[in-house]
Amino acid sequence: MRTRAAVLCAVAAVLAGSVTALPARAAAPAPAPEPAWKKCGTSDYPTLQCASLKVPLDHAHPSGRQITLALSRVPHTAANPLGPLLVNPGGPGGSGLTLAAFVASALPRSVAARYDVIGFDPRGVGRSEPALTCAKGHFAPVRPDSVPATARLERANLERVRSFAAACGRRYAALLPYIDTVSAARDLDAVRRALGAQRLSYFGYSYGTYLGAVYAKLYPERVRRLVLDSVVDPTGVWYEDNLGQDYAFDERHRALMAWIAQHDATYGLGRDPAKIEARWYAMRAALARRPAAGRVGAAELEDTFVPGGYYNGYWPYLAEAFAAYARHGDTGPLVEAYENFGAVDASGDNGYSVYTSVQCRDAPWPRDFDRWRADTWRVYAKAPFMAWNNAWYNAPCAFWPAAARKPVDVANGKLPPALLFQATEDAATPYPGGATVHRLLAGSSLVVEEGGGNHGVTLSGNACLDGYLAAYLTDGRVPRGHGPVDAVCAKSPDPKPLTAKTASTTSRGSTLHGLLGFRR
Repeated sequence: MRTRAAVLCAVAAVLAGSVTALPARAAAPAPAPEPAWKKCGTSDYPTLQCASLKVPLDHAHPSGRQITLALSRVPHTAANPLGPLLVNPGGPGGSGLTLAAFVASALPRSVAARYDVIGFDPRGVGRSEPALTCAKGHFAPVRPDSVPATARLERANLERVRSFAAACGRRYAALLPYIDTVSAARDLDAVRRALGAQRLSYFGYSYGTYLGAVYAKLYPERVRRLVLDSVVDPTGVWYEDNLGQDYAFDERHRALMAWIAQHDATYGLGRDPAKIEARWYAMRAALARRPAAGRVGAAELEDTFVPGGYYNGYWPYLAEAFAAYARHGDTGPLVEAYENFGAVDASGDNGYSVYTSVQCRDAPWPRDFDRWRADTWRVYAKAPFMAWNNAWYNAPCAFWPAAARKPVDVANGKLPPALLFQATEDAATPYPGGATVHRLLAGSSLVVEEGGGNHGVTLSGNACLDGYLAAYLTDGRVPRGHGPVDAVCAKSPDPKPLTAKTASTTSRGSTLHGLLGFRR
């Protein structure tokens, strides 16, 4: 019997569209000085080192304005090293400095010992300079209800996204043409040269899979190993990919409702998932009228529950908050859940500024909001959970002040075998993306977590997946199947309701997902 993974893989081959050819190669770069590494370890990661690297703002003019990338490293300890392994958590807009330390500690010791595991803050992010923050407090509560049921609500949401795009243009007009995936990929090669490596290995999650695929298309001869976990569909960047997310997140939200029904003895919300979902939307309506503690309205409730679509380890906390409000009118746990999962701090303001800058520049977006309105209401009719929240999150691209470039055609027949990981129920990067990239990267291998719904599946506690990863990083071995999928692993178990012990325990999965963040 064919698995769902195999069926979806075949469907993806039909759905995949065409994208444009590779942009012209940048001008020949000047030699880069080796980074000056300094100790920056923590109690959790004592061997971590930090450095910085100057790179051109515009790689077509390498002697022009320079910007600074922040780097981190856990150095190799083996006598037979394999060079640098660059890691990226996705985003776009995610910081990778701590991810290097996590990956080095989570891999088998014998594997990590052979690599210099390199983290970096991509251009515009975190400790890299300049770091972009277009509008502080853009997500400060309470925002207008994301569902524009009235003309007033639509005007209020449109004003927010227009003002954000305008603020980015005012503050960073000279930078925005160079905050994009192709420029970031050229930065990766600048890191490789500065490290003195002939080739690099790359391990990217989420959006980091697209960055890795673009790097591989630009510099196929420079790739030793390529690991892509939770794979972006490069044929839909970025407008169509976001519409696809809406359906997938709605399914994942319903999976949470079903999980709550399974644990009625704990949460007391009933055993019928559809009725529990109705109670969730009733909670949303009540919060739209009267925000909890003046902080959690309808939009903030969505922000709080969206992370549950990325990682089911958050489900017990979300379920407790939901039950406390729905059964007792207790807003305390809900506000706490919002602060933990939904609230946006200064680093989040920076991450969102880079997210929009990259996505709006990477590919064309509809400039007529009538198109957005029609598409989002159409999606909302079938998948209401995140449709409008996601639309407003990306809508600055309808008004973006920098021109969009054309997407990169990542199809590649010049690489060593790449290793791809994909969960069949992943909401942030739905399964067809992994299947499509498997088809586009000749000789690649696809490992599927059958029935899994988390986003970012390796180094999160699934021994089967991690075994394939370790073997590949050791000697390049990839599994070879006889169909569209090369290997299938059983999904990691769903979480259990919280106990006094588990509430105070941090799993490897929760550590990883704290580093990956949300929105790819």
